[in-house]
Amino acid sequence: MDESALIRAAQGGDSRAFEQLLDERYSTIYRFAHKWCGNTCDAEDVAQQACIKIARNLKQFNHESKFSTWLYRLVINCAKDWQRQQQRHISDGPSFDDSEEVSKHVEDKTDIAVYLSQLLAWVELLGSEFKETLLLVFGEGLSHSEAAKVLNVKESTVSWRIHNVRNKLTEFEKDERGHL
Repeated sequence: MDESALIRAAQGGDSRAFEQLLDERYSTIYRFAHKWCGNTCDAEDVAQQACIKIARNLKQFNHESKFSTWLYRLVINCAKDWQRQQQRHISDGPSFDDSEEVSKHVEDKTDIAVYLSQLLAWVELLGSEFKETLLLVFGEGLSHSEAAKVLNVKESTVSWRIHNVRNKLTEFEKDERGHL
């Protein structure tokens, strides 16, 4: 059964089709949640929330866009909800010192993984719209056009966000070199 038929069957109440759909897409859901959260435990919570939300909202998928576009948006919303819940419990924001904790949960513990966790912590300070854009384009390999569809913004907005982050990163690197 192709994905469209599988989705339609699940929307019609076929529990086996729904189970198969989740089995096929769970790795994508979890991987993206892990990139957002930076650790296994939180990613599992976000992925679980996403699966519940899929079950509740699958009938709203109208087949006008790719299922993956709808799915990324849903996971982003779950991740944002989770993040808001966590902020109620933790008063201070992410820190570059947290990169060691985040890197414990990354499979490849090279310098690149540590740098990525530091970068994501820094991007977190810029705002969630920048974080979700970077994760979709660089983390998931989506084109600017595909990311724009997921985020429901213009492609030029995605390009501007990436350009803006690059400029801020260049400024940050210059400041860091100046303080050495």
